[in-house]
Amino acid sequence: MALNPQLFPHNPMPVPFVGEVFVLAREGVEFEVDKIPLQASGGHDGKIKAKGTIYLSNIRMVFVANKPVGGFFAFDMPLLYVHAEKFNQPIFHCNNISGFVEPVVPEGQPRALYSTHSFKILFKEGGCGTFVPLFLNLIASVRQYNQFQQTAAARYAANPDSASESARVDPLQAAQTPVDEMMRQAYVDPSDPTRIFLQQPAAESQLRRRAYHPQSAENSI
Repeated sequence: MALNPQLFPHNPMPVPFVGEVFVLAREGVEFEVDKIPLQASGGHDGKIKAKGTIYLSNIRMVFVANKPVGGFFAFDMPLLYVHAEKFNQPIFHCNNISGFVEPVVPEGQPRALYSTHSFKILFKEGGCGTFVPLFLNLIASVRQYNQFQQTAAARYAANPDSASESARVDPLQAAQTPVDEMMRQAYVDPSDPTRIFLQQPAAESQLRRRAYHPQSAENSI
């Protein structure tokens, strides 16, 4: 993950990476995440709950809050760092996706200083029949096109006391995942307000990122 990734100044949408293709945007979700630094969580004991929009690309998911919570306004989750994702359909609560995401460790810093985050995406406005299949298919495809991720996960499973090897994988490796055919064949659930990007957003498209940066650099355009 990367806290507060770069957003366009006049359009609260993530600034794309080179090779990044946005698949969908889903408004009206509630996002929960833990282990946020206290200075960013605004005294919320590291746990954040906010309403906003989830963007999904061939590289990552990005939650963008409607309103900042303390110093928290967005959360970036590389698909290669997400694991144990699960679609939940509780009887008395709204459908949701839960899982874990590894941190994006700044260059030269020890992995032990950064915790794995648990997250939950709650669909409180409308269905999720478009979002969920696209998300699950995309993350499966990302893993298929990045076989070394499976090797890293196996090494971590054999030695759970070690730092997760997945945090050392370049998250931008996922850019090679083909998504065009997946988007063309996506089922559109009329009860799901998800917006599929049939064309990539053109606004300020000349601005592209080439790497993940430490948080201090993430906060500036």
